[in-house]
Amino acid sequence: MSTIRSRYDFDVIIVGGGMVGQCLAALLAREETLAGWRVALVDPAVPRKPQDDEVDLRVSALSRASQRILATAGAWSAIEPHACAYAEMVVWDAASRADARDALRFSAAETDEPDLGHIAENRRVQWALHESPHRRGTTHIKTGLETVEFEADAAKVMLADGRKLTCGLVIGADGGASLTREQAGIGRAGWVYGQTAVVAHLRTTQPHRDTAYQRFLPDGPIALLPLADGRVSLVWTTTPAEAAALQQVEPAEFSRRVTEASDRVLGDAVLDSGSAGFPLGLWQARDYVRPGLALVGDAAHTIHPLAGQGVNLGFLDCASLVQVLGQAVSDGEEYSGLRVLRRYERWRRSENALVMGACDGLNRLFAGKGMALAAARRLGMSFVAGQPLLRRALVQRALGLAGDLPAIATRRAG
Repeated sequence: MSTIRSRYDFDVIIVGGGMVGQCLAALLAREETLAGWRVALVDPAVPRKPQDDEVDLRVSALSRASQRILATAGAWSAIEPHACAYAEMVVWDAASRADARDALRFSAAETDEPDLGHIAENRRVQWALHESPHRRGTTHIKTGLETVEFEADAAKVMLADGRKLTCGLVIGADGGASLTREQAGIGRAGWVYGQTAVVAHLRTTQPHRDTAYQRFLPDGPIALLPLADGRVSLVWTTTPAEAAALQQVEPAEFSRRVTEASDRVLGDAVLDSGSAGFPLGLWQARDYVRPGLALVGDAAHTIHPLAGQGVNLGFLDCASLVQVLGQAVSDGEEYSGLRVLRRYERWRRSENALVMGACDGLNRLFAGKGMALAAARRLGMSFVAGQPLLRRALVQRALGLAGDLPAIATRRAG
């Protein structure tokens, strides 16, 4: 294998320098069994260091599994000071109230964990990964992808600046509109929701107390996520028309609508940032791998944001793929062959499908209209509210600590 590898410009070329691509690059560089591998990351954009007085509109609810993966990637120590650990979550239906008996309350106090996760700005996560000491052993190629050709013994990557590179394995981490996936001729199955997520930051008259709130409205959930600076991050999923209207109204009207939609759970909510909208859908690539190719993150799957699992699934993809590749090299197998890459696909496709199905089911359940369905929802939530063991199991899944996990996601800090 070493003779073949010597003919490559790189052993691995990662396309896409977002959070998932940066994480994958750091994990590959750190993996001892892959020592000496030449890893390149292709992306024309270079992450920008966040300023102390700015907060990214896009945030993620990082699970415990993601925290462990990011720590292994050498990034968590830079993320944690700016992230908000939340210890409780309150979920309720529009036909009920946050303090009603049928509202769901999840608490870290019911588990062996110190919190339920962290709310972190995407830009800071990306920057911390970019600055990871492990990334120093990789090459950032500051241009875009043009085309990819897959041959029997190598992949040929043509870049937008005219350069041509060869590698053993191309990894697409270039998002839902993945050019890498398109170049490989891989289709995807799924649907658009007819929903748009509006994001913004708010100041509230009542403190968030390190608690995340989510109210299910007929057109989609509205979530208030705690930020480290005392504000909350709004993620309001609604119809495209309502989302467009929200982004056009005056700040006072925006604040009034959010206050009303959140049932004043934190008192008055006042817009304290700009806002943006993102159309939602659920998609899964028909294949995660081909000979010489693997897809990770949104390039392989996209999910509804109501449970905040999108980037967590992507980080688990990265850790799983690195584990599969490391084991293959240790066993003397060809790392870019379909036999090896199928192990990653089988592993992550089944795990991702489980989470995607659960999130889609919840979205459809709470979007259903009618008195009978609302009563059934409240009855079901009352049942869950009265079952500590069931709530604990749900928390374990949300923390990313259930299911078939890569080894680094199971390691406690110590």
